[in-house]
Amino acid sequence: MITVYDLRFGKPQDSKKTLRTNDLDFYEFLQLVHMEFVIPLNQKFVLVTTDRTVVDYGKFKELQNGSTLYLLQNQHQDLAVAVEESIHFVPHYNTLIESGTFEYFAEGQEALPCSLAELVDNSLSATAKNTGVRMIEIRLMFDKKPAVIVLDNGCGMTSKQLNNWAVYRLSKFTRENSTFKSDQQGYVSPEPVPRSLNSDISYFGVGGKHAAFQIGDSVRMISKPISSPDVHELVLSKEEFQKKEQNKEDVYKGTILNRKPGDFSHIKGNEAFLQDIIREETGKHSFTAVVITGICPERVKYLKQDFKEWTRKLAHFYHYYIHGVDGNLQNKPQGSNGSPAINILVTLRDKSSKSPIGVNLRNVNDDIQTLYINSAVDTFEFKATTQEGGIVDGVLRYHPFLYDKETYPKDPNIIQAPPEDDNDENEAAVMNQARGKRDIFECFWNGRLIPYTTISEFDWCRQPYKTTPDLPPECYSRFSGVLFTNDKFQVNVTKQKFMDLEIKLKHRDTLFIPVPKVQKAAKTSRNIQKEFTQWLQKCHTQFDKQVKFLNCMGIVTRNDVPTKKMQHPWTAFSAIELDGKIYKVGETLKSQKTQPVLYGTVQRFLLYGEHGGDVYATGGQVDIRREPMELYANVTRIIPISKIDRTATRESICKNIENDRDKLPAKLNVEWPEGNPWPQNAVVRCGTPLGPLKVQIHNRNGRWISSIHTGGQGALIKLEVMLTVIFYGSKGGKKIADLSAQSTKFGHWFEKIESLTSLGKYTLSLKTAIRDKDLSTVYGGKELPSYELKFTIKEGNAESFTVLNPADSVRVGVPFNIHLEMKDCYGHPTTPPSKLQPVIQCKDLELSYATISSSGNTLTITGVKAIGKGQDYQNSRIYDLDVTVPGLKNHTQTIKTRLLPGNPHSLHVKPNPVKVENGNPASFSVEVHDEAGNITANPRQMVRCQIPGLQLVSSDCSKTGAGQIVTPIVNVKIIDGKPQILNAHFSIFSHNNVPDVTVEMKVVPSNRISRMELFSLVEEKLELRNKERIEWQAGGLLQNLVYKLYDESNKEVAVTPEIASNIKVNWTGEVNLRSLVKGRLPDVRVPTKVQDQRFYQVSYKDQSVSFCFTIVPCPDEPARLKASLPKNTVKLGETLDETIELELVDQYDNVTKRLTAAAAESMTVEAEGLDQSNIQFLWQESSGSAAVTGVRFKSGPLGSRELCFSYNNYTERVIVKVEAGIPAKLKLLSGPELPLQVLNGRGIPKPFLVQLCDEWGNPSPDQRVVVEISTSPSTVKVMNSVISQPVDTEGKASFTVNAVTGSKGYYQLEFKGCFNRNPIPGPSVNFSILPDPNKPVKLSVNYNANARFPAGGTFPVFSVTVVSDDGSPMATFNPADLSMWWWKGESLSRPKTATELKCSKPLENEKKDCYHFRDKEIPQTVGRYTIQFSLRNDKVEALLSNQINVNVVANKPFKLGPECQPRTRVVSYSTDITSRILVENMTLKIMDQHGNPAGQDLNGVVLISMKCPAGEQRRSLPLFEGETSTIKMTLKEGSTHIERLTIAENSPGDDGGRYIVMFKAELTMLPIPLSPFELPFHFYNDSENQSKMSELTRKKDELNTLYNNYESSWNTYVELRQMLTQKVLDFDKKEKDFRTMLSSRNISLSQSLPVPDVLRLLREKMAEKERIERLPRRKYTIPNYSGQNILGKVGHLAVIADDDAAWVISWHLSGDMDCIITKTTEEAQKIYHQDCRQQVMALDSIFVYQGNRPLPHIRNGQGLFQPRGNPIYARHLLVYPENEKDCELVFKNLLGDTILMDDMDSATNYRKAVVQNRISCPTILTRQGNRLSAKGKFGGLTNKAPPRDRVNMFGAPLPPYYYTLKDDIDLLSKYQVTLEKKKQSEDERDRIVKKSPEIQQNQQRMSVIRKELDEIERQLASSSSVRLGKRAAANMLEPSSLLTKRPR
Repeated sequence: MITVYDLRFGKPQDSKKTLRTNDLDFYEFLQLVHMEFVIPLNQKFVLVTTDRTVVDYGKFKELQNGSTLYLLQNQHQDLAVAVEESIHFVPHYNTLIESGTFEYFAEGQEALPCSLAELVDNSLSATAKNTGVRMIEIRLMFDKKPAVIVLDNGCGMTSKQLNNWAVYRLSKFTRENSTFKSDQQGYVSPEPVPRSLNSDISYFGVGGKHAAFQIGDSVRMISKPISSPDVHELVLSKEEFQKKEQNKEDVYKGTILNRKPGDFSHIKGNEAFLQDIIREETGKHSFTAVVITGICPERVKYLKQDFKEWTRKLAHFYHYYIHGVDGNLQNKPQGSNGSPAINILVTLRDKSSKSPIGVNLRNVNDDIQTLYINSAVDTFEFKATTQEGGIVDGVLRYHPFLYDKETYPKDPNIIQAPPEDDNDENEAAVMNQARGKRDIFECFWNGRLIPYTTISEFDWCRQPYKTTPDLPPECYSRFSGVLFTNDKFQVNVTKQKFMDLEIKLKHRDTLFIPVPKVQKAAKTSRNIQKEFTQWLQKCHTQFDKQVKFLNCMGIVTRNDVPTKKMQHPWTAFSAIELDGKIYKVGETLKSQKTQPVLYGTVQRFLLYGEHGGDVYATGGQVDIRREPMELYANVTRIIPISKIDRTATRESICKNIENDRDKLPAKLNVEWPEGNPWPQNAVVRCGTPLGPLKVQIHNRNGRWISSIHTGGQGALIKLEVMLTVIFYGSKGGKKIADLSAQSTKFGHWFEKIESLTSLGKYTLSLKTAIRDKDLSTVYGGKELPSYELKFTIKEGNAESFTVLNPADSVRVGVPFNIHLEMKDCYGHPTTPPSKLQPVIQCKDLELSYATISSSGNTLTITGVKAIGKGQDYQNSRIYDLDVTVPGLKNHTQTIKTRLLPGNPHSLHVKPNPVKVENGNPASFSVEVHDEAGNITANPRQMVRCQIPGLQLVSSDCSKTGAGQIVTPIVNVKIIDGKPQILNAHFSIFSHNNVPDVTVEMKVVPSNRISRMELFSLVEEKLELRNKERIEWQAGGLLQNLVYKLYDESNKEVAVTPEIASNIKVNWTGEVNLRSLVKGRLPDVRVPTKVQDQRFYQVSYKDQSVSFCFTIVPCPDEPARLKASLPKNTVKLGETLDETIELELVDQYDNVTKRLTAAAAESMTVEAEGLDQSNIQFLWQESSGSAAVTGVRFKSGPLGSRELCFSYNNYTERVIVKVEAGIPAKLKLLSGPELPLQVLNGRGIPKPFLVQLCDEWGNPSPDQRVVVEISTSPSTVKVMNSVISQPVDTEGKASFTVNAVTGSKGYYQLEFKGCFNRNPIPGPSVNFSILPDPNKPVKLSVNYNANARFPAGGTFPVFSVTVVSDDGSPMATFNPADLSMWWWKGESLSRPKTATELKCSKPLENEKKDCYHFRDKEIPQTVGRYTIQFSLRNDKVEALLSNQINVNVVANKPFKLGPECQPRTRVVSYSTDITSRILVENMTLKIMDQHGNPAGQDLNGVVLISMKCPAGEQRRSLPLFEGETSTIKMTLKEGSTHIERLTIAENSPGDDGGRYIVMFKAELTMLPIPLSPFELPFHFYNDSENQSKMSELTRKKDELNTLYNNYESSWNTYVELRQMLTQKVLDFDKKEKDFRTMLSSRNISLSQSLPVPDVLRLLREKMAEKERIERLPRRKYTIPNYSGQNILGKVGHLAVIADDDAAWVISWHLSGDMDCIITKTTEEAQKIYHQDCRQQVMALDSIFVYQGNRPLPHIRNGQGLFQPRGNPIYARHLLVYPENEKDCELVFKNLLGDTILMDDMDSATNYRKAVVQNRISCPTILTRQGNRLSAKGKFGGLTNKAPPRDRVNMFGAPLPPYYYTLKDDIDLLSKYQVTLEKKKQSEDERDRIVKKSPEIQQNQQRMSVIRKELDEIERQLASSSSVRLGKRAAANMLEPSSLLTKRPR
């Protein structure tokens, strides 16, 4: 079917017809066209395809069904109307075969820039062949309907190509670019170009569609190819796809609209904005526009708000396409090539802005590549090639350290962290680490950035473990890199990541070569690592600027550093060399740019890190103590070394320190203005005024001062005078006055003090204090000046008194004291007057006292008593006591007190006497009274009552003074019914002074029951006695029991129902109440056992009255013979070690003791296998029984035996269990199949199971037997699970041989037992040991032992062979597993600092079993070295070679150099010789290029001269001392020593000029001259200008260092905080994803679980997995065979779930089950030669047909007949745990097309039906165990499977749930790790966030420093212009690039 549009005349009506082309040729089709469109035969027309290809006879044959054709007047006729062309875009099959490729945008990254880049990639490819400007536009149209439009002026697309674009996964390699195959052109790779900038980056047929639908929901492709006048338009939308899916339509069917340019008639509604785009089509030769709509608001927001960010990323992506191969070098040299003619324009139109925003990506100057290029000072280029033809161009760029900062650029795409807190006192110890943790290399593919692949490093540019002094480790973080790859390296379809770049580049076969900047003669061999190291060393020497630290003092920890991780380690040094000057500990120095300026003594120099000696560094700090110490309080400050004022002189520093000492106060001057001074130790009465006072502070010169000036802003310390008066009382000193002086211009004033009224000693102190420092009186560790006056205040006469501690309460009759304290008029205690007579009075109380006494200031009235009647003990009354002391001014005081009852005095008891009935308690009331008769309550007031015969009772009257006492029940024996008299004795135990009270108590008889009697009315009345023992026949009955009751008066009590209900008996629970009322008791049944004596009791009311007796049973007549066996087991062959007793017993088994001595002689015994010879029957008099001995069994089976004993008519049978006899031998139950062969070092997988037996062969479970395994001969070593072990409960012992080690030969395994130190023989197993060809045993090293080892040269080739156990070389190891180690010295053990070298790439013709180490560099330092080779196996060092000791000697003489590098001198032409010294005490030696002495046998001279640096010309050169320009020194044995070298006094030279002293060696014996040694120096004759310039430069450098430190800290903080925050978010997302995955697996986690809960869940899953593994299942039992290139035995390669299928297939393959499958024929041959009886089969020798044939009854997908019996290929039932493809090949070869069916009838009928269809039938197996061969034969034994237990079957697979559990466990383990990492990340983020306030402060400091730097720049520019004229100031201030950098 072909669709034809008649467009000749532009008529849209009836212009479309669909024509059938069945079997029509072109001419017949033309006739059909004439007919359908009614075209006259004479009218001309053309048929063209939609891409304007004219259809002729040949093209027509190639037309595909469904094609669309135009009917036009001519080929180039314009389309009058738009025409739709139906297309299909079913995804290409690559969608399946490449589905594993990573196709999605990177997680955690904004995808829109990458999406736009995919569209730009297509445009770059489309414009690749443009001859003019290549224009690509990205238009963001957000002013109307949001749309993203990408336009280019490329080649455009035909309708066929547009159709191809819509097909998913149709890459450029598989596309058909034309409708006709004859016009097809295959993909042609572009020619190689520099940096692979070939624009060939539109590849996979995926990215454009991914990108479009990632940006929006609809994409419209508009394109016009060069070869066609038509525009082709295709629309794909998410909405249309969904609609087709819902309507069950073909989703991958659509239409292409073909129209003329500028025709927008099809544009409707909200897409009107496209009309402007379509209008632009007119006049364009070709173009493509991608219009994306349906953009979500989030995308629009990002594109608008982050416009600068994503355009910068795009500029980064296409940096080298935009700027050319050299990149965006902003200061390009003249004559360099211009940028490529590629313009990528981005415009943004938005409603909010009046004009569009636009940017040309060429003008973006802050992408990271631009920053890298313009901050680099030098480059290192290299090239890498891989075996697959991959080519990589690489560039390394060096970013130097300048003065105090790193110049390595920061990534603008990463938010920079704020700098850490860094002030003058605590400079950051480690300077910015340049690159930090960023990877070195960015990667470009065909010139386009692959954004999410970076490479950290290569081996040759990695920082070595041991760096050299002249190349510090930080240099390895100062270079950036970029890699340019061609298309031989795979990228993922979204071009975000490389798939294999790093793997291929780090492969051992990849070759790296350096690319020289200047093409010279090609070298035969170039060592990239060596040249890279030389380049890096050159960059460090020429461009890095650093400071030298001298004389290490040790490692310290600094607690003053706020960041804990930066507190250790710090290295302290005693000196530094800075700017040509040495600073040492103990020297004084001055700071600059500090507030204030500091003068102080150097304590130490500090450098972060561990350093062992002198070292160059980029930072450092100095610890200084401020001077003078008295003024600055011994304060130390740590400042950056950059803040040292290097222009300050020692004299000026000392002068400033001495001037500062005059600022200190020295003494106080005190004056008394009113002329009333108090002398020292004065005694005055209280109230005398002190003062006024005038005080002045004087310095050491007697000058009055009021403050201390410490220098700097805010450094004025104001002084005050503090007055303190301290009173020294009984409790020590007390401050009673603390005054500050009134400061005036004449001193400090204090007013009078009139408050000194306290008695005692005083001290007046005047102290100098610091006003603003909490009035501290100490400064600089010393007390400030003070003045002290001591005096005493005494008391006056007594005028009043106070009562001391008056009692709140008093007790009746209890004496107490009253204390009176005498006081003067100020209230001070004073001595009482003599002859005082106090008076005490109180109303209602009788008061008296004994005596009066005085002591000190106190008068005491002693023995005061109060007598009176009070209220009860709970209430008290308040009394006023008046105390009067006649003769005092205030003579009377009143005391308020309470009167309480006194001490106990008497005891009162009621009633007295008392009468009580027997059996009842008595009750008494008691009271305790005091002396006045008041009830009193006192502690421990316990009243006790004692009645004879009764328990003591008491009542506690401590709280109330009264109580109740109730006695126990009174039970006394009533005699003759008369009352009894008792005495109750009352007393208070703790108060002996209170007399006791006795009360008489009369007890009368009661009518209660008190006695019981029992009788038995059998034949005659039998009276029973209480507690009597009665003998009665066992099992008999005691009947007719009666009872009687009596009260206390001995009267019988009639039994009533109430009384009877309280009668209880203990021998039965069933009692008849009517019988009890009649006085009858239940009968008593006597026990049947004589030893079972019983106690019987009758009681009344819970045994208050009871009667009891005991019945002793007696034996009855003999009934049978009884045999007693103490032990019922006996070992076979042993005698029963205990006797069997025979007795006559009654019917209840009670021994009757009726046997006699004669009875023993008539007893007999019989049993199976019983040995009668030793049996004896012995009479036992004591027990009346017979003992049987000598019972022994000598034969018969194990188990139970019956012993039959006989005596007269009595017979007894007992069972005895016969067990196995004494262990006598061992028997091997199971083990590996014989003959047994073991590879050396391997184990025997199947264990040996040994059984312990007795001499009759019965299994013996005696666990006392220990079984051990040994070998014979003993030369073989066997590693077992256990060497010896006791047998288990079944008498078995299992031994597993884990490894056997020994030489090739035959050996024995012997099993022996031991029982009670007696050996037990056992079996032995023969086995043979075969050498293991896969086991490495040693490393053999070959090399030229006579080779010389020059320093820095190349080692001779070392050839290493890995020798296997059988002596053959092994070639199966990865060369990366072999290492060459060397270290200095000859130590036996390899040190940690040893250098590791890797194996070289093998050459083409080299043997594969030998590994070579070639072109390895010899160490650069001479000395003895040790070389050793190692082999790693599974990441563990397995083998070491013998050590090789070599002597590294010096290389060829190369240069003249000093032993120690001298410092750069600054000299002048002054008369002072110290200012003219160039060199002092320097020794020069001839050295090789690595600095080793190399001229011990060379003599000659050294010529010393001067010259200017390269590129500079001077009018004159300075002259040496003696006004000579050349000096000659003797060179002897390669060395010369120079004591001193100076310039001449008044030597010529340019002021401020730079010169070089050149030392050149002249030797006659060397044909090649040596490199001279050059020493630079500076020459000045104007010290003032030089000093000023130096000071400004130094100050600028210091401020730059500080500013950069702040900036670096801030950036690091922001970057770290952002990184940690992102890290937390990533882990959070990852954790949620895991929870989603777990939920999909029915592990519901509604929220994040703690790690312990996850671990618990994990343990449960693992326990379930282990349980399943332990479940019994079918296993193949023959041991497997393993090794390299060996799959194993056939029976182990597969498992079968169906038991029937496993049985019959295993039987069918029984002859092949133990066949060993190898991967190579060589391996199969090796096994065969070791054991010719072993079956082997090699995979590389197998050929089977490819694909899977259908079953024989199926042809062309249709069944020939309907079979019964469920036929299936047998091999389809096999499951392969490992190596699935190889195993499929094996079983396809073994089983072929063998079929499995249910039964034999179905099989025979199936074969018959297949053969009738003339189809061959393969062998058929049945689940019943039958076989029908391919020849048609069945039946007989050969075609019938044996029983299942005789077939060694395939194993059974684990259940599917097992694999589900494994997946769950794996997922939970990852979830647990994610939770732990998330918690760790959150903790790290929170720790960083806490530093935010400190970081913000540094931002303010940075702005202040920036202003100071601007001012210094202005001054430097001004000074330089005056001084240098046309010469730039920067060139003057910076050191020459030609100066040689001193080695570190």
